[in-house]
Amino acid sequence: MNDDSAAPAISAVDFASFIRPDIAAMKPYTPILPFEVLSQKLKRSPAAIVKLDANENPYGPSPKVRAALAQAPFINIYPDPDNTFLREALAKFTSLPQARLFPGAGADELIDLVLRAVITPGDGVINCPPSFGMYPFSADVNAAQLIEVPRREDFSLNVPALEATVRSNPHAKVLFVCSPNNPDGSLISDDDLRRLLALPVLVVLDEAYVEFASPPDPLSRNQEADFGRGGVAAPPSPESSFDFVGLRSGRDSGEGGRGGEALGAAGHIAWVFDYPNLAVFRTFSKLAGLAGLRVGYGAFPEWLLPQLWKIKQPYNVNIAATLAAIASLEDIATLQDNLGKLIAERHRLSEALSQIGFLRPYPSHSNFILCRVIKRDARALKLALEQHGILVRYFDKPGLRDCIRISVGKPEHTDILVETLKKVASEKSHREVSHR
Repeated sequence: MNDDSAAPAISAVDFASFIRPDIAAMKPYTPILPFEVLSQKLKRSPAAIVKLDANENPYGPSPKVRAALAQAPFINIYPDPDNTFLREALAKFTSLPQARLFPGAGADELIDLVLRAVITPGDGVINCPPSFGMYPFSADVNAAQLIEVPRREDFSLNVPALEATVRSNPHAKVLFVCSPNNPDGSLISDDDLRRLLALPVLVVLDEAYVEFASPPDPLSRNQEADFGRGGVAAPPSPESSFDFVGLRSGRDSGEGGRGGEALGAAGHIAWVFDYPNLAVFRTFSKLAGLAGLRVGYGAFPEWLLPQLWKIKQPYNVNIAATLAAIASLEDIATLQDNLGKLIAERHRLSEALSQIGFLRPYPSHSNFILCRVIKRDARALKLALEQHGILVRYFDKPGLRDCIRISVGKPEHTDILVETLKKVASEKSHREVSHR
């Protein structure tokens, strides 16, 4: 005989009240739509869409990646929880000991893992907006108190304000710094980083785009004065303390590391040996063209690593991502070639955008260019380009509401974009004349 006495009690329970109030109140992250969804939405084939909204690599992965994936063995078996072979390849590439390297399912997972390891609900996480949206998102998910120290008008870090914030918030534990910064492409200088590392917080330096950090694109003197980018570090000289993709650390680079310096990146991954409060993140999404496989890695202080291994999902980096990442590191020549093409196209795109009367491009050390939109509505411009099959990023956030971010594509993408911008400008002028 069924006992229905519990039924009324169950029906009276408000199960939605089980949700953490802070989770119920938080805003979701807004991801970029994939090609198949965009194709349906815009009623265009993927080939007719110029996708410049997510900083993806338009050249895709190395041919060695495709070959490795085509021959992938053991996909019916769980992946290696220790990421043994991937860490061996990363150790050769970065010149860092394998024991200091920790792979993840993209840098996004590393952001979350660090916060899960060190944050007690209510601890402070310092963010420097505008910057990568996953920092505040993950802080909210982990019940941290988000402390925002906005960047200056030129997007440089306000280091004195950060120092004062840490002094006045003894519960602050983590400071996120993105360099090159997403969405503007500016770099942190050595001196500023040293000042931050003198603070009693864990500094997480996100170098997802660091391989693109060559000298920024030239601007006219007037544009340079307009933006006043005094806070952006000058390109490093060969004698500077920047290391190149971790390959100028003074350690034996090994076979897999050869060619890394020629990638032309100004990074700080080797600094983890000198600072016990520094973690540095890298990704395979941008340079290696593996955004769809979700694989990245970090170099961490020794005190933190055992805790990350303890709390990560056992099989966090899947077999396909592992094979693809290793194959990428075995083809430095292709990475170098694609990097050179993207940096050259960034220069060309920056120059072309500077000729568009209603756009003011910022100098960038990355594979994207942030443009301030003058005397127009930036969101309307984004939507107008979308109607022509061109996707750029618009951020409805303070400091960015009159900006769009444009990823660097292939030369043909630049050509289509520039012609469409001229067409959009002409359409607007025609509408204005017809309404007079």
